[in-house]
Amino acid sequence: MQFLTKALSLVIGALMMVPAAQAEPFDSPEILIIGDSQISFGSGPAFLEFFSDIKSHCKPNAQQKSHLKRLGKMRVGVIGVRSSSISAWTARSGAGKDTICKVDPKWRVNAGAYGFVNNSDKKFVQIGQGREYQFCAPGTSPLEQMLREDYYDPKLILMSFLGNSAKRWANSPEAAIRDVQRLKSQLPPDLPCIFMTTAPAYKKKIVDLRLRAQENLMKAFETSGLRCSFVPGATPETVAANQGNKEYFRLNKKGLVKDPYHPNEAAAKNFFALEMDQICTAIFTQIEPVKEQS
Repeated sequence: MQFLTKALSLVIGALMMVPAAQAEPFDSPEILIIGDSQISFGSGPAFLEFFSDIKSHCKPNAQQKSHLKRLGKMRVGVIGVRSSSISAWTARSGAGKDTICKVDPKWRVNAGAYGFVNNSDKKFVQIGQGREYQFCAPGTSPLEQMLREDYYDPKLILMSFLGNSAKRWANSPEAAIRDVQRLKSQLPPDLPCIFMTTAPAYKKKIVDLRLRAQENLMKAFETSGLRCSFVPGATPETVAANQGNKEYFRLNKKGLVKDPYHPNEAAAKNFFALEMDQICTAIFTQIEPVKEQS
């Protein structure tokens, strides 16, 4: 009897190991967008729509159409995590990493996900929970864990951040350089990449701070030699569209702006219309075949 019990235990143990050993490989989106809470509260659908139909928006010529084939099926995944920025996505421990990986104590979710990485009817998810969001492991950053072997393998990545590091970057060009250098060290060197700062806010005070931060960040990209295309989200046109425009922000019952930081979906659509040429240029710059050194 003891022999049969032991044998049965071995058989059950072996069967329990089969699904893990034969688990289907993770199917990665070819186009990956990661960002902060602007994605969760306004721009997520606009990112998804724009990048799901690059051909219509960017009107590529024959050569550019050929380059687009490098993006494969062009399936798009969009993930925006609450108060996150470069420093959080590249942190291997501490409060920064907790921003991505710690369960939100109130809402139990901390991110918005759209497109190929979210087949549910709920846009809000918790990073670390679910097959598509396994970005948290000891000793590695969320970005490193996301881009590990046999997991996410995008053909193009776009990162969209600004607000949550605005004061840090505005007040310290050195901090901006450190953040960009760490990002450079964690991105695969052959991964086409675009960095786009987020859309302007409602209040002039917030916009002015972010303009200073954006300027220092652009210089940090130049200094570090990171080859990602940089698309400034705060331009004279986008600032004029968003700053002071109540129609582009959520209002309270009295008709006053209750959230000056996150433009709404209408604002996001207009933002993409204004930024279209810069975004399209960045896409084609990044997916062109690398020219051989002569």
